[in-house]
Amino acid sequence: MIAAVRLLDDTHDLNERLKDFREARTGVEILESFVEFWGNYIPMIYGVAKALLAARDTDEAVAAAWDDRMNSIRDGCRRTIETIEHEGLLSSEWNVEEAVDLMWTMLSIQNWERLTIDCGWTVDNYVERMKSFLKKGLLR
Repeated sequence: MIAAVRLLDDTHDLNERLKDFREARTGVEILESFVEFWGNYIPMIYGVAKALLAARDTDEAVAAAWDDRMNSIRDGCRRTIETIEHEGLLSSEWNVEEAVDLMWTMLSIQNWERLTIDCGWTVDNYVERMKSFLKKGLLR
């Protein structure tokens, strides 16, 4: 199952989609490029993600695949927050772990679903508002 979801990422040219994120150097650039990547990628994988979410509580292989992909997203959040912290830009209200937790949760597929599908936000609006919210909430 893990191989199957990774193949889906390959099919959607994940490495090319991550180019700006991988090339970003400052914490703010990394944050913005990661939110842009993920917010625009979710619509491409949403159907599969929804199916994985529905089955992960009863299927160990599905749970492992879900965890594999979400841990990858968490790693992107960690790179972002650690860079921001290294630059001295992380708000004093946050430690690195809690800031990673918040960013990862805010960018969850479930939150994307609530805002875009249930509330009618466009993907562009979601991306811009998430960038703004995370910068205001996490940066000095």
